[in-house]
Amino acid sequence: MTVLPGLLEVAPKADNWVGAAGGPEGKRAFGGLLMAQSLAAACQTVDAQKRPTAMHLQYLRGGDAGEATDYTVTAVYDGRTAASRRVESYQSGRLLTTASVLYTTDLAGPEHGQLATVPGDPEALPRTGPPGPAPAVPLDELDIRIVDDRSSGEFVRRMWWRVTVPVPSEQLWHMLIAAYVTDLYGIDPALQVHGHSMQARTHRSGTTDFSIWFHHPIHADRWNVFESRSPATGRGRGVITGRLIGADGTVAATLVQEGLIADRD
Repeated sequence: MTVLPGLLEVAPKADNWVGAAGGPEGKRAFGGLLMAQSLAAACQTVDAQKRPTAMHLQYLRGGDAGEATDYTVTAVYDGRTAASRRVESYQSGRLLTTASVLYTTDLAGPEHGQLATVPGDPEALPRTGPPGPAPAVPLDELDIRIVDDRSSGEFVRRMWWRVTVPVPSEQLWHMLIAAYVTDLYGIDPALQVHGHSMQARTHRSGTTDFSIWFHHPIHADRWNVFESRSPATGRGRGVITGRLIGADGTVAATLVQEGLIADRD
């Protein structure tokens, strides 16, 4: 029995929504699951003709991976071509995250974001998995291959990934999976610039803020590469900017994360 993508579904609960637990009790909830389930909950309240174009989520408290999460959705705006939703997640009445999601209908206009060449060949890479332990993630259903590149003097991480289990054809499922996967050790490049890592636990670290803009269709069951780098750090926080590139060179999404990278006392 497969776990993805059903793990990212939410179910009605009174006037709200509930998402399944994603991992063992007592472990920290995976932020990518909160991101994906928040997006799934918001989408339950919007006309299917409008698709997510942007999402911004703030992580306020850590959650328990072994506990289900409740989601409240507030309709901020509903227009002819656009809509906006606010989503809050809770466990045992404690606020964990707050998010805003913007929707729009597809409109005709200029387009760019097609790379002439894709950066690398995933088939030539070993199957590495994520950069560290991920007990709340069904890794047997994801093929992840990571290359860290310092050849230009700048640290660049390229995380190739694809889902290895069946995925429904509806585009929303592929968006949910992308939001889920791209949070795996997402802030790690900000530490790698300084010769550290999240896995080494030399610093207090974790994502505090995650934004994603969807440009073109995502195909989670094909190869994608999440290419990320860190332009700046300060005040115990680091920022990474990234782009999600499909196997055909299409830049499907742009992502920005901020995270804690503070010295341990």
